[in-house]
Amino acid sequence: MTNYIVFVVVVCFRIGVFIAVAGLSAVAVATEHDASADHETQLEHILVTAQRRVQNAQEVPVSIATLSGEKLDALFSSGDDIQALTSKIPGLYIESSNGRIAPRFYIRGLGNTDFDLAASQPVSVIMDEVVMENVVLKSFPLFDTEQIEVLRGPQGSLFGRNTTAGIVKITSVKPEQDFSAYSKMAAGSLGTLNLEAAAGGGLTESLSGRISLLSQQRSDYIDNGFTEERNFTGGHKEKAGRLQLLYESADFQTLLNIHSRDLDGSSSVFRANVLTTGSNQLNENYQRDRVWHDSGDGNFRLYKGFGASLAFEFIVPEMSLTMISALEKADGRGKSDVDGGYRIDADFDGVPEQMGPGFIPFSAVTEDQLNNLQQITQEIRLASDTDKAVQWQMGAFYFDSSFGVTSIDGFFGATSVYHSNQSWALFGQTSYELTEAWTLSVGIRYTFDEKSFRVGEQNVGGAALAVGAARIQQYDPLFQDDGQWSWDFSSNYQFTNKVSGFARLAKGFRAPSIQGRNVAFERDPTTAESETIHSAEVGIKSDLLDDSLRLNTALFYYLIDDMQLSAIGGASNSNTLLNADKGTGHGFEVDLTWHATKSLVIAGGFSYNHTKLKDDDLLVGTCAACTLTSPSINLPGAGSQRFAYVNGHSFPQAPETILTLNARYGIPLRSGELFFYGDIALQGKTKLFLYQSEEFNSSGNYEAGLRIGYLNFASHYEAALFGRNITDEHNLKGAIDFNNLAGFVNEPRVIGVEFKKSFF
Repeated sequence: MTNYIVFVVVVCFRIGVFIAVAGLSAVAVATEHDASADHETQLEHILVTAQRRVQNAQEVPVSIATLSGEKLDALFSSGDDIQALTSKIPGLYIESSNGRIAPRFYIRGLGNTDFDLAASQPVSVIMDEVVMENVVLKSFPLFDTEQIEVLRGPQGSLFGRNTTAGIVKITSVKPEQDFSAYSKMAAGSLGTLNLEAAAGGGLTESLSGRISLLSQQRSDYIDNGFTEERNFTGGHKEKAGRLQLLYESADFQTLLNIHSRDLDGSSSVFRANVLTTGSNQLNENYQRDRVWHDSGDGNFRLYKGFGASLAFEFIVPEMSLTMISALEKADGRGKSDVDGGYRIDADFDGVPEQMGPGFIPFSAVTEDQLNNLQQITQEIRLASDTDKAVQWQMGAFYFDSSFGVTSIDGFFGATSVYHSNQSWALFGQTSYELTEAWTLSVGIRYTFDEKSFRVGEQNVGGAALAVGAARIQQYDPLFQDDGQWSWDFSSNYQFTNKVSGFARLAKGFRAPSIQGRNVAFERDPTTAESETIHSAEVGIKSDLLDDSLRLNTALFYYLIDDMQLSAIGGASNSNTLLNADKGTGHGFEVDLTWHATKSLVIAGGFSYNHTKLKDDDLLVGTCAACTLTSPSINLPGAGSQRFAYVNGHSFPQAPETILTLNARYGIPLRSGELFFYGDIALQGKTKLFLYQSEEFNSSGNYEAGLRIGYLNFASHYEAALFGRNITDEHNLKGAIDFNNLAGFVNEPRVIGVEFKKSFF
């Protein structure tokens, strides 16, 4: 308790200093500027729902960044999945070893590297007001999207699930009475073909609808050098759709949202020994369009999903009542050659007749199946609806999820485990305008969360039972539950009508987790206790130079107790949950938009993030073939497996810096505009695993995009030439460490053309 009091005192002191210095500086800049700037360079206000009510983003006491419109069109023009957002917003990072399925999100360095379909993540994805909890649900494709908001830091008092890292909030274009429609087609290299269309408008005086459709495909472009099969893997075909019906009257509205997807795609492509001992640089074993796989059936991913939500809003005197009921379902399976190479042991004498690239100790292939995922959520909120000084909202939330995961290994066979999770919460928040310039907000939430786990069939169809390398063990069901309070306290102060400062203190928690993947490999399931986070941040939001320059900054610090970690891989190839005593992070974010001239807009941002694990005794298994730079030891009974101390290490997959910039230049023409749009994202030093090694890290990864097009305002169409990863960078994104020095990389360069026609 004493440490916590010291923590709060120090943070509050820093808050005061930061706001005083930054606020005075911003006011000075605003005052010194000549007020004769061109009106045509003024930036529009961005409206967000970070506090479950529509507000100007500049007035919300949260570090928040948004993407919408042309920026989203540019990022997704080549048919990328949600991972295209990585490093495009300061502090946000996304990666996946499952291709377009099961992305892993990180905000301010805090995330979870667990690749399993039952992984718990500290970043929540809220899509059209519904939490997408399972990692597969978080991969739903983005199309006909109105806006994406990234809320940094713990969020718990308002949204469906507690989250210790932050929220990615995705909002689709909603139906309205006025008719609007568009169709869009893009064709590019690697057989890329993307089709997107939407249409909506009034069906009656009170009822409007909108239908949105997506079809994306890319040809398999990676050959298999082992089988000499051309176009072996790397492509995808995905179809998705959404139907929305909105009924509105003077005091009532309801929105029905029905959506589905069908994916036939590829996993991330694992490549054996593409790193050299002592180096993190891709070597001569690496070729973008060629692998050497002896199994995995082309690294396929086959998934289907369906969801529906029904939202009611009742307007009563000075209040509104909102109820949201939602159902999400998904099933699928995928298979991968996880050693990334080939090995033939025809005589079963332990001496391989063939193997490569490099040394492959043993062949490894896994298949994962997600069986009957079903998530049900129910939320009810009552909120004030006045212009009074006091604003408030309160509500309740219920969550129920169940699914099975079957892991199939080439030696051990198939093992099925079953997870379920029930949770309920009560929450409330109130804001009070002390003066016209100063607002205080307080939020509180109580959450109870219970998880259960049981083992079904074990080692079905594998050779391990026959040769005595496996046994059927009876496991008692596991139960984990906890109930905790979360809270946040924030303050927003308007120094001028263009410059404000905010401060925020928050506590969040992530409920206990259960991971049972180890059962498939003759090891026990593991659990992790709840983690709690105390976070402090201060920031300045400003619209300067006659509203042509928007400059927002935030400084943050957080302390995590009993931090949940996933020890992935290691020479024993385990997937183990554990708790570190503490984890800390501090840094800052800068978000910038500058309408420099009538024709030129520059935007982007920078984030610095320093994270550290604090646990003197915490040990994790290490790689089979890498060069460790962590202190390590051998443990009795562990054979050749070494274990590394991770105290003082940074978090895995937590880029120390992210720099993102984009610019648009328009040239007016007689009936339209010729435009040039470019963006670049630079990722700083990033460690891939809990331990440190010479090989499994990256630094200086970057990607750039370019879009050149023509907008015809009279006929409402757009034609563009685009390129994503235009310099064809080969960036190490992740690794497989239990077998050899295998890795996987980013998406290749895609160049294409796009045409969009809008109708009004």
